[in-house]
Amino acid sequence: MKTVFNIVLGLCALALIYICYTSIMGPINFEKAKKQRDEAVIARLIDIRKAQMEFRNLNKGQYTASFDTLIDFVKNQKLPFLYKVGELTDKQLDDGLTEKKAMAIINKAKKTGNYSDVKKQGLENFKRDTLWVAVLDTIFPRGFNADSMRYIPFGNGAQFEMAIKNDTAKSGAPIFMFEVKAPYDTYLNGLNKQEIANLKDLQTKLGKYCGLMVGSIETPNNGAGNWE
Repeated sequence: MKTVFNIVLGLCALALIYICYTSIMGPINFEKAKKQRDEAVIARLIDIRKAQMEFRNLNKGQYTASFDTLIDFVKNQKLPFLYKVGELTDKQLDDGLTEKKAMAIINKAKKTGNYSDVKKQGLENFKRDTLWVAVLDTIFPRGFNADSMRYIPFGNGAQFEMAIKNDTAKSGAPIFMFEVKAPYDTYLNGLNKQEIANLKDLQTKLGKYCGLMVGSIETPNNGAGNWE
């Protein structure tokens, strides 16, 4: 009887140790896994933000709510790049010469074939040309997969929620906003449900979005991320 009692006591002790271990390591393991997934989602949100900002520059300040449009832009559009050779000297600037005037003199010489003014102004080695470079070669690393932008990492094929809003300020100036969201429930799926519930409850009490996002269609924030 004493032996049985000792075995039962030992099993209870082991169960108690296991419960204590899981109660300590559970949240630690959750935070470790959450951090890994957060980093992957944030990296992709930053990529989307880069693409939206460049899209805006070529589309009169407006963003797009379509991933098809944004991905096509990244894959096929080109961005202007100013190629510069030479700088105006202090004397040239003091004499009233500007880059615009300098290029006007050079362009006139190219049309007429008379480069006397170019030499007179000391512009023989002054060049300003606009080159058009593919978006993929400009803002993203080599091998970047534009098609992956729409998908939430660890989301099992789920896509980011992307929206835009066009408004008008009191001054009458147009305001263009965008936001891209990844809910906790989507990219933390498969982790401890209670920890996810606790995280969402905390965010809700703080009045914050339950997930990661960039931009906002409620308040202009220039595409800031809610982790920044």
